[in-house]
Amino acid sequence: MSKSRALKALAITVFVSGISDAIGGLTYLVLFGRGTGDPPTHPFHAIFIASLLFCFAYLLIMSAFNIRRYLLILGAVIIGRMWYAVQFFAFMLVVPDFPSTFWMTGLLDLLWCILYLVFTYMSDEVRVKELFLPHREVS
Repeated sequence: MSKSRALKALAITVFVSGISDAIGGLTYLVLFGRGTGDPPTHPFHAIFIASLLFCFAYLLIMSAFNIRRYLLILGAVIIGRMWYAVQFFAFMLVVPDFPSTFWMTGLLDLLWCILYLVFTYMSDEVRVKELFLPHREVS
């Protein structure tokens, strides 16, 4: 039985977004871990954020190889990405002089979420609700 094109596209998107998170983790370690970014970041916070990004990257890259089975992990990542983006953009709009250094990460997280949802919606094999609610195969 072959997978639908949308499910393959979802798996590829999940894999690429995992690579993107790994690159983001390296960026935090190398650029911001030294405390020389704008705004200056304490090395602990940079390492902490990098470790979270590495965890996301691992989960996404490994889930991409069996995307149907690990849809619930993708749902958790969607919630995390959306929470970050909403929080970040709210701070940018409300807090005076809030640094906009990472505005691109907020947009990228929103883009990944939109792609995850669109490809899931377009798939004949899975439903969007399976991203957020456990699904058990009936035999």
